[in-house]
Amino acid sequence: MSSDVVVEATTPDRWDPGVHSYASMGYYDESYEPKDTDIIAVFRVTPQPGVDPQEAAAAVAGESSTATWTVVWTDRLTANTHYQAKCYHLEPVPGRDGEYLAFVAYDIDLFEEGSIANLTSSIIGNVFGFKPLAALRLEDMHIPIAYVKTFQGPAHGVVMEREMLNKYGRPLLGATIKPKLGLSARNYGRVVYEACRGGLDFTKDDENINSQPFMRWRDRYLYAMEGVNRAVGETGEIKGHYLNITAATVEDMYERAEFAKELGSVVVMIDLTIGYSAMQSLAYWARRNSVLLHLHRAGHGTYTRQKAHGVSFRVIAKWCRLIGVDHAHAGTVVGKLEGDPATTRGFYDTLRDDHVPANRANGIYVDQDWGSMPGVMPVASGGIHAGQMHKLLDLFGDDVILQFGGGTIGHPMGIAAGAEANRVALEAVVKARNEGRDLLKEGADVLRAAAKISPPLDVALTTWGDVTFDYTSTDAPDVVPTATS
Repeated sequence: MSSDVVVEATTPDRWDPGVHSYASMGYYDESYEPKDTDIIAVFRVTPQPGVDPQEAAAAVAGESSTATWTVVWTDRLTANTHYQAKCYHLEPVPGRDGEYLAFVAYDIDLFEEGSIANLTSSIIGNVFGFKPLAALRLEDMHIPIAYVKTFQGPAHGVVMEREMLNKYGRPLLGATIKPKLGLSARNYGRVVYEACRGGLDFTKDDENINSQPFMRWRDRYLYAMEGVNRAVGETGEIKGHYLNITAATVEDMYERAEFAKELGSVVVMIDLTIGYSAMQSLAYWARRNSVLLHLHRAGHGTYTRQKAHGVSFRVIAKWCRLIGVDHAHAGTVVGKLEGDPATTRGFYDTLRDDHVPANRANGIYVDQDWGSMPGVMPVASGGIHAGQMHKLLDLFGDDVILQFGGGTIGHPMGIAAGAEANRVALEAVVKARNEGRDLLKEGADVLRAAAKISPPLDVALTTWGDVTFDYTSTDAPDVVPTATS
């Protein structure tokens, strides 16, 4: 006689050895209510075919906090659930099959105070190379006040910068020296002088001018500051040149910054490529020495531009504000570089405003309160010209630096005339705005009227008035506002 033995299936215990799903280990928890002190990351998750979206989202939470591929007994030596990141909300991305938005909460105890290097090592560390994910993008972050307050923030900020420069009620004007590579130091300084005396507030080094054989950094600083000082003497206005102190080592950057300060420069410049720790060190130096800190976002497009993989620039903007820069390039919309209008407005709000509410139409997924941390002055640079001045003012308002490189130095009447065209255009449009005129409807007429009494502006409009860069953006918001929304 035989008997059948019935074996009942049992659910594995969390601490059973072996490989468990990330979700079953607690990294996916729809019932979790984020605490006021939690850091929230919003990821765009694209699972590999056959991978459950919840498990993929749980894996992101796990691998960016405490998990590894198998159960480890040392978890029991910690307050395990306290340190686990938890995906508490998952939703499909509208119109993007196979992509999901995962909201992940991290306890503040997971991060070193005042350290972007540590924050990023966790949030975007190994997880972006995780095999079950076809792609992963960090779309947004909520930084709680408790963590915001551990950072210095901008060395000076928008309000203090205007007081240092004694310039109010309008955007600031700048220009990148062109060609950015190849000029001798003396000729470089001549361009600085002509642009500043013509009406610009700033001129700038570009991201890749450091200390090359054709022009060593010390010589450039001397001639550039000679040009700035001559223009200040002739115009009676405070001027500046963004002296790029980017170098191979932080020690070299301190040396260059100190020399720029000795020459009387009101501003120095760094590239995003120097890294977060170096940026933060220079922000501390800038505040101690009362020198503005300009950030060129060199290299950001390698990981911010693609829709499904990388890090959104809105997140980089938040990190840069915490780090403490005074200026940050943030897009132009109408220029030659990537920039959807709604997305770019979200960048500008993130950099400047004290409280930024969630607004998915502008790509903002979570609220952000900056707790009175000073704002960063956004920089619009790349293929803009005087004929777009009304559009730029309508898009960005007053607290922005508008930089016209080719649109100054390419002027047929010369560099000073190019600067004058930009200044006249700006002042005419600001005046019209202050009178209550509709810039989008009447702006072109305002510029044409100003051009009748300004030959440089007339020539600028004739030369570039029809130039546009109309291409489809690669990073538009996924939510489009409608009449009923």
